[in-house]
Order: sequence, then C-alpha cells, then structure tokens
Amino acid sequence: MRSVLFAGVSVFLLAFPAIAQREPVTAVIGSQISAFLNNDTETAFSYASPAIRRIFGTPDRFGEMVRQGYPMVWRPVEVRYLQLREVAGSLWQRVMVTDEQGAVHLLDYQMINLESGWKINAVHLLKGQDESV
Repeated sequence: MRSVLFAGVSVFLLAFPAIAQREPVTAVIGSQISAFLNNDTETAFSYASPAIRRIFGTPDRFGEMVRQGYPMVWRPVEVRYLQLREVAGSLWQRVMVTDEQGAVHLLDYQMINLESGWKINAVHLLKGQDESV
C-alpha cells in the first residue's frame, strides 16, 4: 500500500512542473491565435521565440507563412488545449484546432520560457499532416 501511494505521489510530482505551467503556456498560444484572428501579425510575431523571429525576420513574412502553411491556426473556428507534457526537457502543448471547413487538426507547440516569458519555439502538425516550422 505504501509503495502504491509513493508511486502515485511520485508521478504527480514529476508531472507537476508541466501542470503548473499550463495556464501561462495556453495563454501565450491563445494570445497569438487571437492576434492572427485580428490580422495583427506584429503582436502574433511577439509570441514567437527569438529563433523563429530570426528565421522569418519580419511580422509580415511570419504572418504569410502562417496563412499559407497553417491556415487552421490563422482562422480557427475552435481551439482546445489538450495535454501539456515534457519531452527531453522541452514543454509541448497539444492543441486541437477545428478549421473553417470543420476539419480537426492536432498540433504540438514547443514552448520555451525566457526572461520575457513563455514563447512559441515550434509548431508541429500531427497525424500525417504537413511537417513543422
């Protein structure tokens, strides 16, 4: 009995760092999606990690990439946050997005925590869909 209790507490404590970060992580993703819905690529770009900002250089180029490569994120009808997990030291937030045609897409957002707060470092489209940024 004692070992079962210990195992349960251990699993909870190992998962707690990810659980504790869920709200700030989903707030960043939601804020970026809101910016996309408002055609505010400058604000959306501010939620990207420095590495992503270097790759795209400008908010307009970043917005164009999202419009073309991730239209479900540019104009989602519904967004649901699924599990947040740690993989090899990185936090990944699974997000289910329903697009304007009613298709459901699963995405993994890699998040990094900087002095300025949480930033989106990568987005992977799952289940055999297009690769990632």
